[in-house]
Amino acid sequence: MSKFKKKADTKQEIPTSALPDIIFMLLFFFMVTTVLREVTINVKQRIPDATQLRKLQRKSLVSYLYIGEPKKVEQWGSEPRIQANDVFIEPKDVTLWVTQEKDKLDEVERDQITIAMKVDREAQRGLVSDVELELRKANARKLLYTTLQEMDQ
Repeated sequence: MSKFKKKADTKQEIPTSALPDIIFMLLFFFMVTTVLREVTINVKQRIPDATQLRKLQRKSLVSYLYIGEPKKVEQWGSEPRIQANDVFIEPKDVTLWVTQEKDKLDEVERDQITIAMKVDREAQRGLVSDVELELRKANARKLLYTTLQEMDQ
């Protein structure tokens, strides 16, 4: 006979009382930290390919202009338009838009603003050059064109 008894009915249960709290903390964390799309793009975007690309260092200094044919042709027409934030603007309004975007930044960073243009490959060059001219007038000298990276076959 052995000196130690074996316990045959031992159950080791994992305590699950804190599990709902952990799940809700994770859910709350992801809800708070997730950034949703701020702008609804209302123009068609067929972005051209490029071979030499550079990545941006500070995306907080970038403001986006979208140029292309509107998605809802019956509502906005078929001519290429300029979209800034959620509204369509004319080339003459670009200077005012740049001023508003600069006002959102700190005073030190206002001269470092970068305007990123997402231009549809079918858009007219005349409209793009009008926008570039207005950006020069607004003293927004840093300009970049958003493209897709060309894949080597």
